[in-house]
Amino acid sequence: MSLASLYDASNCPISFELFPPKTEAGLNALYANVQKLLEFKPAFFTCTYGAGGSTQGTTLEVLKKVRELTQLPVASHLTCVNSTVEDLEDYLCQATEQSVDYIVALRGDPPKGSDQFEATEGGLRYANELVDLIRSKYPQFGIAVAGYPEVHQEAPNAEVDLENLKRKVDAGADIIITQLFYDNQDFYRFRDQCVQSGIEIPIIPGILPVTNFQQALRIAQMCKARIPAALQNAMNESENESDQFRRGVEHARNQIDDLMACGVSGIHYYVLNKCEAATELLAGG
Repeated sequence: MSLASLYDASNCPISFELFPPKTEAGLNALYANVQKLLEFKPAFFTCTYGAGGSTQGTTLEVLKKVRELTQLPVASHLTCVNSTVEDLEDYLCQATEQSVDYIVALRGDPPKGSDQFEATEGGLRYANELVDLIRSKYPQFGIAVAGYPEVHQEAPNAEVDLENLKRKVDAGADIIITQLFYDNQDFYRFRDQCVQSGIEIPIIPGILPVTNFQQALRIAQMCKARIPAALQNAMNESENESDQFRRGVEHARNQIDDLMACGVSGIHYYVLNKCEAATELLAGG
């Protein structure tokens, strides 16, 4: 099934995002959690890779195994970081051989310690160029791109950020998956702006429950996501980790209920290779 067609129906499909573990024990735990997540009938799984493409090979191994375990479509992240066009094409050929269905096409973050992205000589500078490469030479892949409800941290303003997104869409993206956010109003504002700019493809909200406040603060700081004061207060008032988990899942459940009531096309869960929070959310526990 094509990526775009997954969102033609009105059943609000879900997807789960994984990352490649560094150890054999981590891989085994990941696969066990994937099998538990199957209970909730996801449409597909995605897998990231390490900074600068450091775990690309493991990403493909993970996706191959996930496909074997689930018989579901799988999506690989792909960035322009430290890659020539030849490198990108080589990876896309490997992904084809491994029966990867979709690509999450990203420019990628600047190297650690740098504020600006610099293209590799012979490489690409922008995600829309990567989308164009995939669409023109590897048309069998469905393509997802990233959207930023609170504006990409390198964009000078929301208008420029939206122009960048529109270029990715016009290059041939099938869907937009958003960066995590904790205030639905940020998503609705972003969605309205997309519609006004002529973007018509599905915009899928990305959800990461706050189950460990310190971890959530680190992640939110990296991607410049705002944690609302009410959620911060709830976390600070928590008596222990179990209480933090409960309050974080409750906030995420309220987000999801509201998003679905407001007609989102689907929901993408950042599960951090675990199943507990998603299980609580999706089982309505």
